This record gives sequence, C-alpha cells and structure tokens, in this order.
Amino acid sequence: MPKVTAIIPARYESTRFPKKLTYELLGKPIIIAVYDNVKAAKKIDDCIIATDSKEIMELCEKNNAKAVMTSSHHTSGTSRIIEVAKKIDSDIIINVQGDEPLIDESVLNPVIDAFDDNNVDIATLKTKINDDSSLIKDENAVKVVTDINDYAMYFSRAAIPYKRFDQDITPKYYKHIGIYAFRKDVLLKTEKLEECHYESVEKLEQLRWLYNGMKIKVLETKKFIHGIDTKEDLELVQNYLRNFAKSELNNENLYQ
Repeated sequence: MPKVTAIIPARYESTRFPKKLTYELLGKPIIIAVYDNVKAAKKIDDCIIATDSKEIMELCEKNNAKAVMTSSHHTSGTSRIIEVAKKIDSDIIINVQGDEPLIDESVLNPVIDAFDDNNVDIATLKTKINDDSSLIKDENAVKVVTDINDYAMYFSRAAIPYKRFDQDITPKYYKHIGIYAFRKDVLLKTEKLEECHYESVEKLEQLRWLYNGMKIKVLETKKFIHGIDTKEDLELVQNYLRNFAKSELNNENLYQ
C-alpha cells in the first residue's frame, strides 16, 4: 500500500478575511477542524500543518496538531507543501487547503484510490453547478472541463463551456474543488516548471501542470464543499454543519 501524507498549508494573514484560520467553527479554530477531519481519514498515514506563522504554530501545539514551520517566502500553497514533502517519506502527497473544513474521509478516499491507475499524476475534485447558479459567472469559482476518461482538459475562471446564443443546448458546468493529490515525484517536478502563458492570464497554477503534459484526474463529488474566504462563508458553513450535515438536503441547493 502506498504511504499517504496530507499537508495543510496555513497562512495567518488573508486579504479578504484576515486571521481567518484562527476563527472558531463550532468550538474549534478552523485550521484545527480541518486537521482533525483529515487526520481521521483511515487512508491517511500522516497529516502535517505547514505554516510560517508563530500564531498558528502555537495554536497547533495547544491542540496537539502536528505542524512544521516553513519559509515565509512561498507564493503558493503548493510551493509550501513541496518544502515539507522533500523531507518526508511518502508516496502520495495531498494538499488540503486550511480553509476547507468540509473535506473529510468521504472526499479523500476516492482521491487516494485514483492512484491505483498508473496513468494518474495528479488527482482533484469537481462538483456540478446548478444551471441558474451565480457561480457560473463568478471568477472566483474556477470551472473545469474534462475528457471522456475524466482527465482535465482546461480550468478557467470564465464560464466554460461557452454557450452560443443560437443554440438550445444547456451546458454542464462543474466547479473545481481545490484539493490536489500528487505522486511525490510528480509534485517535486512541478517546482522546476516555469509559469506558462495560460497560468499568467488565469492565475491558476494547475494550468502550468496541464501545459507540461501532466495527467490530472478530476473526480466528481456530490458532497457539499465550501471553503471559507469571508465571514459570510464561515456563517454559511456553520449553518450547514448545524442543520444540514446529516440530512438528505440536495448539495446543489446550497449553491444558490
């Protein structure tokens, strides 16, 4: 069995929601809620928080969460987890965002299982967007299109596929969920890749990987997953956990 390590990059400051990872979500700091969910997954062998913040490091120590200090010069979560990945023995590295408290075993297991296929370099997730959802035109909601074998063809902040005005076809839109799992050797290779034109335009680092021929498997999930970028997001996620997490409420209803 491959050894699987989840690394959670955790910045203290945030432009839209400063110090958000320290805010409480149903009695736990957000970063600790994420850590506890991931660590509880049976197929995860180890879970590490990677941070450059003394405040987050102290919070981890107080809550018995495994954490390491990293450089303060990283420009992305991927570069931060690479620093940690170089020092550990693992076959698969999963990058789980520190503001994604709804990521749990039901989401992580299929992503890990994707690597049973030797063609998979990277695995990630998508979820269907309602036809009338505002997310279709929201540039902060990244859309993805995949091929017949569920490999990514392109990621964009734009509404893809584009709907022509003279057609009655209703496109299917999928929102990308920003969790990435890598074969360790593939992850280390990404460090040496230069930014490509499409990444420069869209500001999406996964386009660099696609441009260089890496195979990104995109699995669909029906689970409601919502990251916390604002205080409104925190309220929405808390409301979901209090009222809907154990119900049969349709996932898409929460994306209105």
